[in-house]
Amino acid sequence: MFPWNLFPFHKDVKKEMQQMNPEDINKYIQNMMGQMIPEQMQGMMNPQDFMNGFSKQQQQPASSSTLPSSVFETHDFVYVRIPLKEDEWRKNLRLFHTSNQMIIEHIPEYEDKHVITLPVLVKKKGTTALIKDGILEVKIPKNIDMQFSEVDVTDIL
Repeated sequence: MFPWNLFPFHKDVKKEMQQMNPEDINKYIQNMMGQMIPEQMQGMMNPQDFMNGFSKQQQQPASSSTLPSSVFETHDFVYVRIPLKEDEWRKNLRLFHTSNQMIIEHIPEYEDKHVITLPVLVKKKGTTALIKDGILEVKIPKNIDMQFSEVDVTDIL
């Protein structure tokens, strides 16, 4: 039978969790990470540096140089919507796409280039783009890969 009284979750856990402050939790996690990483690797990466990547304070706000966009997919198409803030952008705008990326050049500045990763593979042809109410909407047909390859499984006794 399992010794449940040795298990760390007992009836007082809720009370203990309410009494803990964020510094104690952070110290505990750093201590556990330090114990889990082998000593040979500790010289390569400090657990404190590893944990900094997860901390909310370390996240930087999006810079103004990134292009705001939204990407979503339906059953047959991938849509990319980009708000165009200035009318001049319409003249300078250049769009390209690969099987999994959309490239937007010359906005907001002429030397700018933005790459948007698409959620699925798309077809080479059939893409349409239109501007309505200051929003560029690009509609790209999805590429449905129905090629299957059978894999032989051998059983070794």
